[in-house]
Amino acid sequence: MPLSPKLSPKPSAKRSVKPSPGFTLGQLTHSDTALRLGLDNRPPPEHLANLRRLAAMLEAIEGVLGHPLKLTSAYRNPQVNRAVGGVPTSRHALGLAADFVCPGFGPPLEVARAIALSALDIDQVIHEYGRWVHAGLATPGAAARRQHLTICSTEEGYLEGLLPCAPASRASGIQA
Repeated sequence: MPLSPKLSPKPSAKRSVKPSPGFTLGQLTHSDTALRLGLDNRPPPEHLANLRRLAAMLEAIEGVLGHPLKLTSAYRNPQVNRAVGGVPTSRHALGLAADFVCPGFGPPLEVARAIALSALDIDQVIHEYGRWVHAGLATPGAAARRQHLTICSTEEGYLEGLLPCAPASRASGIQA
């Protein structure tokens, strides 16, 4: 079923739209923060193509890992992105990034490293706070930078490479 820019405000209808065989629009736009604050996190029509690309990337990652992903955050409109403490330039706000774990494969660092070693054309793989993986696509028409980063604390910031985080740093991070 093709994505329609006129999405129903009903959560059940929103969740039935599928940008790919493996992911619904509801999964890609779900935000506990948006629900808690009463924010509408539906994407504008211009981001639907990005969400299709994102869903395809997530399916490819599942293929690499051999296990399903558990999404913790994907699309966040600018208002939701601000509410969770995301940076203004976040690819989440364009429908080009997702945060997830893959318990069937292993801890987030192992997941990030497996994705980084794959042939997938991913712009960024970030091991975040020792708790999840962020994977992002390049903007349409741009080449993927194939960045591999780690952030263990906001004080320390991003580090080059996929590195372990000390347990004390895991209390930091952005909400979904």
